Amino acid sequence: MRKAFKYRIYLTNGQRRILNTMLEECRWVYNQTLAARRDAFSQGVSLSWYETKAMLPSWKEERPSLKLVHSQVLQNVTQRVDLAFQSFFRRVKEGADDPGYPRFKQFGRYDSIAYPQYGNGVRLEGDRLIVSKIGALQVVLHRPIEGTPKTVTLTRSRTGKWYVALSCETEARPLPPTEHITGVDVGLVSFATLSNGEQIENPRFYRKDEADLKRVQKRKDAAKNAQDWIENTKQKALLAKIHERIANRRSDFAHKRSRELVNQYQVIVFEDLAPLEMGVRRGCGMRKSIMDVAWSQFVSMTVGKAAEAGRTVILVNPRDTSKMCSHCGELVEKKLSERTHTCPHCGLVMDRDKNAALNILQRGLQTLRL
Repeated sequence: MRKAFKYRIYLTNGQRRILNTMLEECRWVYNQTLAARRDAFSQGVSLSWYETKAMLPSWKEERPSLKLVHSQVLQNVTQRVDLAFQSFFRRVKEGADDPGYPRFKQFGRYDSIAYPQYGNGVRLEGDRLIVSKIGALQVVLHRPIEGTPKTVTLTRSRTGKWYVALSCETEARPLPPTEHITGVDVGLVSFATLSNGEQIENPRFYRKDEADLKRVQKRKDAAKNAQDWIENTKQKALLAKIHERIANRRSDFAHKRSRELVNQYQVIVFEDLAPLEMGVRRGCGMRKSIMDVAWSQFVSMTVGKAAEAGRTVILVNPRDTSKMCSHCGELVEKKLSERTHTCPHCGLVMDRDKNAALNILQRGLQTLRL
């Protein structure tokens, strides 16, 4: 199985300038590749990845600065465009209202460099990352690397920090089997409720920092209106810092809670949340709260950890899990504000989230029996 290891890297001013230049060269190749495919498509011709990759030598003659970037990194850029078009055509085929045609990258909006083969242009020596045409980068190895590195990606965050992610081929490390199973109902009042009644509190990271965001956004707008571009840039950087802080806290929370679930339960059942998230429209009063809890991030982290630990994660249809009575199976209509499930058919009275978690667990067990 593949497992990613992400580390912070520290750069000298010279290394930072070189990497930023490399990102801009990659952005130029991305836009050039996109333009070539767009123009060919308008003429009824389809360009493959191999055909756009074959254009790189001529582009290097036209733009000598491309030679600063490793050849496989540039090939990866053209592959990204190809993958973007594949996703676009897939969405068109599925009948999506807005399939999202691939867009050109604006200045400063290309933030990662990928080396498809570890050892070809990049390698790790102790706590130093040796990168072709850049030199040795200092890496903070806060945990040991497991398995065999296969690919390396250098990423620049919105606040200007740099990270390296190594995708490694590792062996699964199953945990001792357990008889415990659970259904998980995610929500807004509590982040998650388990079928045994245990609840995980909603941390509301975005809501806690919302006042800071509004204050900085107000200053940024005022500076923009006054055409004070220095102050506007300063406030924009502060906004990025606050958003990064929220994202880091949310990610740390999801990692810890998903690890607890995987360590404790052999079978974990979630609702398939994609239909729910697709239903979130602009202007919805709960949009901020729904995006703040980041259910999909939590579920995906649990799936990844479960695969390594030999656990089973099941995604079930979320339809009527909150309405159905977990005892008799009858549907009981209730408003969102009603936090207690009261069944008029069998008399069951229970917390509505625990009732939903039990329904989710039952559907998961039915899936296992099939």
